[in-house]
Amino acid sequence: MIRSQNCSKLSSLSLSEPAADMASSSPDEPPAKETPGTECPTYEEVICLDRAEQNQRLAVEELIKTEASYVHTIELCVCDIRVHLQQKQLPDIDLEGLFSNIDDVLCVSKRFLKGLEATVSQEPEQLLLISALFQEFKEEMESVYKVYCACYEQALLLVESYKKDPRLQQAIVETLNTTVPHTGASDLSFFLVMPVQRVTKYPLLLQKILENTSARDNAYSALQSAASAMLEINANINEYKRRKEVATKYSKVEHLTLRERLGRLNKHSIAKKTTRLSRLFMHEAGIVPKTEDKEFDHLEEKFQFLASGVTELKENVASYLNNLQVFLLSKPQECELEMEGAAQQYRRLMGMLHHTIFPEFRRRLDQLVYQPLCSLSETLKGPQQLIRKRLDKLLDYEEIEEKKSETGNVTYDEEATTNTYLAINTLLVSELPTFNQVAMQWLGQILRSLVALQRDLAKQVLQEAEIELAQLPHSHVPLPTFWKMVKETLRQSGAQLNSFCQRFETVMPSPVVQPLSPAEERRVLSLVSKHGPEKLYQVTSNISGSRDLDLTLQRGQIVALLHEMDTKGNTNRWLVDAGGHRGYVLAGKLQPYHLVQSQKPRMQMLAPDAGAERRRHSYTLPETPRPQVLVTPPAFQVVAGYAFAARSPHEVSLQAGQPLTVLEPHDKKGSKEWSLVEVNGQRGYVPSSYLMMVPTQELGGWSLPAWSLPTQQT
Repeated sequence: MIRSQNCSKLSSLSLSEPAADMASSSPDEPPAKETPGTECPTYEEVICLDRAEQNQRLAVEELIKTEASYVHTIELCVCDIRVHLQQKQLPDIDLEGLFSNIDDVLCVSKRFLKGLEATVSQEPEQLLLISALFQEFKEEMESVYKVYCACYEQALLLVESYKKDPRLQQAIVETLNTTVPHTGASDLSFFLVMPVQRVTKYPLLLQKILENTSARDNAYSALQSAASAMLEINANINEYKRRKEVATKYSKVEHLTLRERLGRLNKHSIAKKTTRLSRLFMHEAGIVPKTEDKEFDHLEEKFQFLASGVTELKENVASYLNNLQVFLLSKPQECELEMEGAAQQYRRLMGMLHHTIFPEFRRRLDQLVYQPLCSLSETLKGPQQLIRKRLDKLLDYEEIEEKKSETGNVTYDEEATTNTYLAINTLLVSELPTFNQVAMQWLGQILRSLVALQRDLAKQVLQEAEIELAQLPHSHVPLPTFWKMVKETLRQSGAQLNSFCQRFETVMPSPVVQPLSPAEERRVLSLVSKHGPEKLYQVTSNISGSRDLDLTLQRGQIVALLHEMDTKGNTNRWLVDAGGHRGYVLAGKLQPYHLVQSQKPRMQMLAPDAGAERRRHSYTLPETPRPQVLVTPPAFQVVAGYAFAARSPHEVSLQAGQPLTVLEPHDKKGSKEWSLVEVNGQRGYVPSSYLMMVPTQELGGWSLPAWSLPTQQT
C-alpha cells in the first residue's frame, strides 16, 4: 500500500515536470534532454522517510511495552515473592536489605507507565508528550533509583550469603518456584537487577527514537532534552553511589586493640597524622585560617546536640532500670512486721507492686524505651565517625589546596584525597538534615512512650492503693477526725522513738574510730589551722578529675572548703584545699566533718557531722517537748570492700567485709595505690581501692503504735 502510494507520487511528478518544461520553453529552443534515472532519488527518499517513521513507531512501542513488562515484574517481586518470604517468617533473611526501597520504585514506575499509555491516543503530539513526561518524572526517578542502586551491591552480598546456607537457599528457591515458575529464576538476583537495568536503558530507548526522528520535527529538540535528562540522572546516580561507598568505608566503627593499632602504623600514616596535627595546631594558633562552612557547622552542631542528649538519656534510663531491679530485690512485705491494723493491706499492696505492676513496668520500659534508645545510639555512631573523618580529610584538603596554589599541580593520590573530602562533605550536607529530622522524630516517639509508661504506672498504683485503702477502718472517717487520728498517732510514734533512742544510747558501745596515720593527722591539723574545723569535709566516693583544675581524690580523704562555686558561678563545683593541692570537686561528693577528741591524749579523730547523719522524720511535734538525749556522733570503721589474696610476703589477704586498721595510707615509695594495714594481728600491704569506710552497725527494730479509732460522735 505504501509502495503504490509512492509510485503514484512519482508518476505524477514525472508527468508534470515535462509539461512545465514545455510550457516555459520557446518554440525556437530545442526541448531539453531528459536525464535518465531522475525518478530514483525521489523514490528512495520517500522510502527512507517511511522506514524512519516505521522505526520511530516501533521504538515508541518498545518503550511502552518494555515499561509495562518491567512494572509487571516489579509487582511480582513486591506482591508475590516478598510476601511469600514474609509468610515463611525466616528471621535470618533481611527483606529490607534485599528489596530496599523497591516499593517507591514501583509507585513511580506505575505512574510513569500510566502517562506513557495515555500518549498512545494522542499520536500527532505523542513524541512531545513522551518528552514532557520524562522531564516531569526526572526528579522522582533520580530520588528513588539512586537509593535503590546504592543499596544494590549490599543486596547482592546478602543473596550470596544466603546461597551458603542450604536452609535459606531452599526456602528462596521454593518461593520462586511457587510464585514465578514461568521465569525459571534460581535466585533473587534475577529480579533485583531489573531496576538497575531499567534506569540505564531509558537514555538508549530515547536515543533510538531520536535517531528515527527528523531534525526538522517539532519534537526533535524535546527528545534531545529528555535524553540528556536521563543521561544526567544516570550520572547523578553513579556519583551518589560513589559517595555512599566512601561514606560506608569511613563510617565503620572499628574496635581495635592497642596491638592492632600499633600494627597499622607505618611511615606514611605517621607522616600523614603529623601533618594533620600540625595543621590543627596552626588553626588553633591562628597562623592559618580555617575553612568555614556555615551550613555544615550548623548541621553538625544540631547533630552533636542530639547525640549528647541521646547518650545522657540512655544512661539515665539504664540507671533507672538498675534502681528498679534493686528495689524489686527488697521484699519487706514478706517479713513479719510488728504492726497491727494496716499490715494485711500493706502486704497485699506491696505484693501486687513487686510481683505484677513493677516487673511489668520494667519489662515495658526496657522494650519500649531503653532498647530503642540503644538502637538510636548505635545509629548515631556512623555519622559521628563520618564527621570525624571529614575533619581529617579537611585538614588534608587544605594542605593540598595550599600546595596546589604554590606549585599548580597535584599528584594522583592528592587528587583522590580531594575528591574523597568533597564526596564526604557533600554527602553530609545533603543527608544530615534528613537524618537529624528522622532522629528527632525517633527520639520524640521514645519520650512519648516514656511519658505514657509513667502515666500508666501511676494509674495502676493509684487504683491498687484505692482498693486497699478502702478496706482500712478509717477510710470513711470524716476528714477532721482523720487528721486528729494522724496527730495522735504521730505523737505516740514520737514518744516511742525517743524511748528507743534512749535505750539505744545505753546499749550502744562506744564508737570505734579509725585512727589517722601521723602524716594524715598532720595534714588535717594543717587544714584546721588554715581554715578552721567548720570548713572540713570528707569525700564520700572516689573522684576522678576530668576537667581543668579538677582534683582526683580517694574516698574518705579530708579536704577544706574554700569557695562554694567555681569561677563561672556553678554551685555544683566547689573549690577545696586537699592539703597542698587546690582544685574543684563535685559538691555532691562532699560531706561535712568535725574533729572529735579521742581517749588518747593529743590524738584527734575524724567523725561525720552529727547534723548530716541525724535521723530525719517527715513530721514535727512542737507541742510535745522531746527529752534531751546525749547522742554520740556516728563512728566509721575501715573494712575490706572486696576479697584480696596476698601474692607476696609483703602483702596480707583480706575477706570482703573484714574490719582492719590502716597503719599507713601509702607504701614505702609514697604511692597511695597501696596501704599498710593490720588485720588479725598480721601486717601487710593491700590495694587502697579495696578499702572502704562504713559506719558502725546500728541497733534496729521499733514498732509503730496501733491505730486507735476514736469514738465517732453522733
